[in-house]
Amino acid sequence: MGSQRLEYEDVEGIFSIMPTPATDDASDPAAEYTLDREEAERGARQLADDGVDAIMINGTFGEAATLTEEEWKDFTRIAVEAVDGDVPVIAGPTTLNTRSTIRRMKYARDVGADGVLLGRPMWLELSPEATVEFHRHVAEAVPELGIIVYHNPPAFKNRLTPKLWEELAEIPQVVGAKYGAVDAGWRDAVSSIGDSVQLMPIERKWYLANELAPERANAAWSGSASCDPLPALRLRDAIDEGDDETARELNYRINKTNEKFYPQVGPEAVYPETMNVRHDDLYGLYTIPLQKARIGGAGYIDPGPVRPPYHVAPDELVEMARESGREWRQLASDLRDGDN
Repeated sequence: MGSQRLEYEDVEGIFSIMPTPATDDASDPAAEYTLDREEAERGARQLADDGVDAIMINGTFGEAATLTEEEWKDFTRIAVEAVDGDVPVIAGPTTLNTRSTIRRMKYARDVGADGVLLGRPMWLELSPEATVEFHRHVAEAVPELGIIVYHNPPAFKNRLTPKLWEELAEIPQVVGAKYGAVDAGWRDAVSSIGDSVQLMPIERKWYLANELAPERANAAWSGSASCDPLPALRLRDAIDEGDDETARELNYRINKTNEKFYPQVGPEAVYPETMNVRHDDLYGLYTIPLQKARIGGAGYIDPGPVRPPYHVAPDELVEMARESGREWRQLASDLRDGDN
């Protein structure tokens, strides 16, 4: 695509989320420049060659919050150039305020991105009125880019209601969302906005979303695609072809690889007995190091170390995440070998 605005009709298939590859010294707070340019170029090109439908960069585990402006600009440009228009590149311009977010959006537009994965300023929770105004301001300032709303309630401190989704859907550039859980909130929001904004679930919830609203579940986002996109792509194809048996089996196998990746506390918790950490959502507490450990464990893209201050995580959880990545890559290998 390249410099053509992302439209609603373009939001289909697998929207892969890619990490920002880091140099070996990236966890050192004194490091001056931490982008591994070579791996950034190779990884983006590999995802495009292997068939993802779009690449989204610089969300949470893309470490948008911990990159310098130079690193952010270089990675955005490198990803766009590496893909060379073969699939849309969705840049991640989120900052703590409207003005610098608009500046990043203009840069992304100028280097040829097709859209943006747009999070809200998160120092304080935005009111509903400010949430709508923020999206309107950036859309009016950079009308050339389609907007994928980054709906991450823990990060942005609130959940968008169906009424808010209706208001956001009135902004022409808002064409999709990186959504979280497929639940009653998702169902109600989908019902409210109709054919104007694609509320993408994570790939491991896509089968459920397709059962609930098949005409509204045309795309899914996938961080796991950076472990190897094949399982997600096979799921996409099964859903597209109406092959319910294959889709259901792939959904089960995909979810099995995630069992070690979402540690929770509680009676059905999956976490090492030796850990002395207790938190309502251990994954939420250590999202970035766990995601990068999982991708590193798979070996499809080398994400490199985590940039501070989010580089701290219990060794036990990091190893569980690595094992989850290895299990995903094994699933991809099995599928390539004909075990489908």
